[in-house]
Amino acid sequence: MLKIAYHPIYKHPLPEGHRFPMEKYDLLPQQLIHEGTCNETNFFEPEIPNDKYILAVHDPEYFYDLLNIKISQKAARKIGFPLSEDLVERERIIADGTIKACEYAIKNGIAMNIAGGTHHAYSTHGEAFCMLNDQAIGARYLQTKKIAHKILIVDLDVHQGNGTAEIFKDDPSVFTFSMHGKNNYPFKKEISDLDIELEKGTEDEEYLNILQKTLPKLISNFKPDFIFYLSGVDVLASDKLGTLALTKEGCKKRDKFVLNTCCNFKIPVQCSMGGGYSTDIKIIIDAHANTFRLAQEIFF
Repeated sequence: MLKIAYHPIYKHPLPEGHRFPMEKYDLLPQQLIHEGTCNETNFFEPEIPNDKYILAVHDPEYFYDLLNIKISQKAARKIGFPLSEDLVERERIIADGTIKACEYAIKNGIAMNIAGGTHHAYSTHGEAFCMLNDQAIGARYLQTKKIAHKILIVDLDVHQGNGTAEIFKDDPSVFTFSMHGKNNYPFKKEISDLDIELEKGTEDEEYLNILQKTLPKLISNFKPDFIFYLSGVDVLASDKLGTLALTKEGCKKRDKFVLNTCCNFKIPVQCSMGGGYSTDIKIIIDAHANTFRLAQEIFF
């Protein structure tokens, strides 16, 4: 059975006018249930995880300052959210959703987190709506528990996974692959194990050709025993914060290729949703829902 992390705190309200679309975290599970892709039994509710799993990735001083809302105003501005205890709790629960999804993926081949993909969170600070790096935390959890040893992170959000690259920069056991818009945030990129920078306006055919040539070869060479997939839909042409020009069908083909590849190689995969900032919320929901539809179709 496909297992999906969802908690009501994911839809935590932000001040009116804030550009981050929190409502998608509530609408997406409703859509999946309404259309029959999923039912209530597919969803599980994550909790606050043990701090030790977060501290395996994040600097203790940063984490406890975040926990106590004591980070500097400058650091808070880089995160972009108006910080509160509830928002920090939300971030911790998202991390637990990814941790538990890792366990389900080992059992079932795949598991999802409605939220997550907080790849701009560094070991020592947060950026761009990201405070704690959920997939980095999940990777370290798997290694600490000796469930997996060699891990591949496939980041196909339109923005480079700069925090993830920094966290694992000296770690040969975790391979970071980020395929993103060349001219998108972050404007000063970190160095992943493999970065593919795409020109503004890159469309479906070119995008998919590059991905199809890259991912299977990467898996064959690195031989991971677990994969994390960040399936951001901010690659769409309609996205307000992206520079690429994929259609919704192209985005779906991207997801189908990644999930089919994981399935064919028999490597468990955990998916976090990442970004999506199209003006029309229906486009965001449908594009994200495609990832779940494909997970059901391919793995179950």
